[in-house]
Amino acid sequence: GDIPFEFQRLHGMGERLHDIVLRDYNGRCRIYAPVGAHRDLLAYLVRRLLENGANSSFVHQIVDETVSPEEVARDPFEALAGARPPAGLAAPAAIFGKVRRNSQGFDLSDEATLARIEAARNGPVPDAAPLTVSAGSGTRVAVANPATGELVAHVTEADAETVARAIDGARPWDAPAATRAAVLRRAADLYEAHFGPIFAALAREAGKTLPDCVGELREAADFLRYYAAEGEGATGRPRGLIAAISPWNFPLAIFTGQIAAALMAGNAVLAKPAEQTPLVAAIAVRLLHEAGVPAGALQLLPGQGGTVGAALTADSRINGVVFTGSTETAQTIARAMAEHMAPGTPLIAETGGLNAMIVDSTALPEQAVRDVIASAFQSAGQRCSALRILYVQKDVEEKVLEMLKGAMEALRLGDPWSIATDVGPVIDDEARETLLAYCRAMEGEGRLVARLDPPGSGRFVPPHIFRVAGIGDMQREMFGPVLHVATFGADDIDRVIADINAKGYGLTFGLHTRIDARVQHVIDGIHAGNIYVNRNQIGAVVGSQPFGGEGLSGTGRKDGGPHYLHRFSKAAAPG
Repeated sequence: GDIPFEFQRLHGMGERLHDIVLRDYNGRCRIYAPVGAHRDLLAYLVRRLLENGANSSFVHQIVDETVSPEEVARDPFEALAGARPPAGLAAPAAIFGKVRRNSQGFDLSDEATLARIEAARNGPVPDAAPLTVSAGSGTRVAVANPATGELVAHVTEADAETVARAIDGARPWDAPAATRAAVLRRAADLYEAHFGPIFAALAREAGKTLPDCVGELREAADFLRYYAAEGEGATGRPRGLIAAISPWNFPLAIFTGQIAAALMAGNAVLAKPAEQTPLVAAIAVRLLHEAGVPAGALQLLPGQGGTVGAALTADSRINGVVFTGSTETAQTIARAMAEHMAPGTPLIAETGGLNAMIVDSTALPEQAVRDVIASAFQSAGQRCSALRILYVQKDVEEKVLEMLKGAMEALRLGDPWSIATDVGPVIDDEARETLLAYCRAMEGEGRLVARLDPPGSGRFVPPHIFRVAGIGDMQREMFGPVLHVATFGADDIDRVIADINAKGYGLTFGLHTRIDARVQHVIDGIHAGNIYVNRNQIGAVVGSQPFGGEGLSGTGRKDGGPHYLHRFSKAAAPG
């Protein structure tokens, strides 16, 4: 009778086997042929030629009479049975060797993994309050889900008296460096063990999609283990009291990275999370305390910038400030520190940017478009590293923009709780109104290239693409899913580099080209902390791609790198 499956063959190949299948087995066999333009088919046909011409290829072996049928039909897994991995091949957890363990990954294409995540993140998100040595006081405020408007939990925002008492109660962590390192490693293990509540808080409070939740937890665990390894043999003395002021867009990873570095150097930390994301910060601090960080060495002060932030940055007892956020806020903090703190008190700042990418005519369009979409629209564009302006060489402008619009249209906006969602909400109403007003103004000027439609409700800003003459048209960073596109001629690349540098920012930069000499020329010319070639320009990995900017984008000494920890020690140079 009929066999319950069909064979398939490519037109022009496998005719002999096709005839045998039909004659001897009454089987079904579909013949298919690739159809397309020369530019598409050529690469396809070369791949087929390489595959089928290989000695190990099934197609090659089946017509070689010296190869037995048993050999052709052998189960490839049999050859691996009992085999030892090649020397030097490390398991994923061990890719950093004995220095530190790699963070735990999650395969989001695996149904069992998704079911495990769903079960773990379904509980309620706990309330947050000041976690200080003496009792905290303040105003109880509701925290709403930016995608749905639903109540997530409540936070008690610290008042000025709570901040003052916390500074009084702060005590540097005087345990040996090896002990501090062991505690931070234990905290990383606890973070990973509590992935469910952390994912729930990140999605419901910060509007994070599931891939972003995974990336954020991994980065936080990596920071803990990286600074533990970096500081284990350090001999410098702590600075004393460090104020750590962190942003809402990476409310676990950046929050943790700042704290971990300051603690590993033996300081006392007063941690102020962003007003929008206190819940995940409270989970993190509770886990750090559980791991063994003393209460006096780490205190949590959720609250408003005008209350908590202002009090921390204007107190002469503070010996250093680490901050991630806007350039304007960093400048305000610097002025307050200059007025109230001892000369040389360090401000370790990472701020925003007008990040650019150049795509020249030799770039592979599919790869470039994939990386533009990720860089501009992942996390709803709410990354300091996100792509803000794309320069496309005129020769390939039409093709790249056509593909870019098509790829953008495939993005799904919605509740980030769903695995199907690509783009979640922006963080709050102020951000939404600012972004939408800008988009309306740009559309009114006739600059719109493409945009998506927003969902019916929630704090959503759909991805937009606008045309500009160049980076000079952009007055400030739009912190959301808004991409600007400009073109350049083959001889204009030095002018483009000069225009990007002239803006004064210097955080991330991307380049897509297949010319080695151009890679060297551009990276030598661009002033940016992180330069990415033929990949996206987001998602720096701790220890592998230390992250930080120059100029208006930060104070250097990149986090997740070998020079960062020293800034929290008196062994470091002043300033």
